[in-house]
Amino acid sequence: MTVERPDAVAGWLTTGERRCRELVAGLSDAAAAAPSRLPGWTRAHLVTHLARNADALVNLLTWARTGVPTPMYADADQRAADIDAGAGRGAAGLRADLAAATRRLESAIEAMPGDAWSAPVRTGQGREVPASQVCWLRVREVWVHAADLDLGGSLADLPDPLTDALLDEVTATITGRHPDLAVRLRAVDRARQWQLGGTGGTGIGRPVELSGPGWSLLGWLIGREPADRLTVRPAGVVPPEPPPWI
Repeated sequence: MTVERPDAVAGWLTTGERRCRELVAGLSDAAAAAPSRLPGWTRAHLVTHLARNADALVNLLTWARTGVPTPMYADADQRAADIDAGAGRGAAGLRADLAAATRRLESAIEAMPGDAWSAPVRTGQGREVPASQVCWLRVREVWVHAADLDLGGSLADLPDPLTDALLDEVTATITGRHPDLAVRLRAVDRARQWQLGGTGGTGIGRPVELSGPGWSLLGWLIGREPADRLTVRPAGVVPPEPPPWI
């Protein structure tokens, strides 16, 4: 995902933002205060996070466009405080906040000069990336958190090519940090497989293989789906817990 605003990423961004708006459109105050699928966060926390993430990505685009370092967040404590403060609002305030933040990000994307997309910026995790990655960062947020809202969305909603792109990224990231792992992920709904970690065995002479639909493999990999919803080979082997991705 290093190509400058590739057509696929732009399309996923548009449809992902629309999907989030559709899910939040029918939110009631009671539903906003109910738990999301993320432990410790209500749906209001999650919608607020999506809004603040959009503003944080505007900061990165401002950095790329002006050359003035503009971090995503002042610091981790401020990020958490902003989310907690926004989570106490009713559904109408949450919807308005998300819509306004999304429009600000869209405007910032449109304002980017062509040469600014190659400017280096730094993510909240401290990684230096070209500004062309900002749209991809937002794609990840809106599609995964649309499922986390628990309002009828699911990782099964992701277009297959987006699921594949996320599996490509997550397996590469985790493998780079934990090369000692040895898990093969095989999609049963298309001819794709991924390797997590190295190619070693489990200690009994055979590698661990998890198979299932691509979206379900992704869900397990990013901590959203349990392994018992997948087929594990060799039978009876307990696969390792996937390490944090971000």
